[in-house]
Amino acid sequence: MSRDIMKLENRKQFREGVRDGMPIALGYFAVAFSLGIMAKNVGLTAFQGLLASFLNNASAGEYAGFTLIAADAPYWEMAVVTFITNMRYLLMSCALSQKFSPDTPLIHRFLVGYDVTDEIFGITIARPGYLNPVYAYGAILVAIPGWALGTYFGVVAGNILPATVVSALSVALYGMFLAIIIPPAKKNKVVAVLIVICFAASYIFTKADIFAGISSGTKTIILTLLIAGGAALFFPVKEEEEGESAHES
Repeated sequence: MSRDIMKLENRKQFREGVRDGMPIALGYFAVAFSLGIMAKNVGLTAFQGLLASFLNNASAGEYAGFTLIAADAPYWEMAVVTFITNMRYLLMSCALSQKFSPDTPLIHRFLVGYDVTDEIFGITIARPGYLNPVYAYGAILVAIPGWALGTYFGVVAGNILPATVVSALSVALYGMFLAIIIPPAKKNKVVAVLIVICFAASYIFTKADIFAGISSGTKTIILTLLIAGGAALFFPVKEEEEGESAHES
């Protein structure tokens, strides 16, 4: 392929990435706005919220991080909890690495891996043939600003709006998490039971005196490892189900 043809192809791929990334960016802005309200409530400035979202483009990871900031948790707890919360992206990255041409430079793999989110993974893994990194760059270029600016303006709004409105907007984040867990719970009884177990275990760990000396971050680490590990041990996903999920996606 000549250099001119390659440039034209890269431009085409980039434009398609921007096109496909725009709806993702709009969705990110709305979700990150709620995270911005939470960031404001734990004492972060608008710039700090923007920087947090720019470096950690993951709603669950940021929520866990902001929660630990509010609890004045040590840095090691924040690092471990964020790592565990975002661990699923390691699996996505492994799967996505198989979409690259064998001669794709390592630097492109690292740059694309920087922003492997659920949505970016979805549109990139669905591309026919080998994945052109330029396509991912186009999607990432609009998705990251949507996420980071959403958090920024959420903090700004939290500083301007009345306290009652800020309190009401804070509930939106919990609504988002309910929207995430309810659909898979309806489809899979095991997931539904595990969600109930998570709620019950979290309540017990919070209220029981025996766990009073354990910080909130350590509790999150323990519960995540125990429940996720137990689910993987007793309810492993069968190969046929994995194949069906891959076919559907």
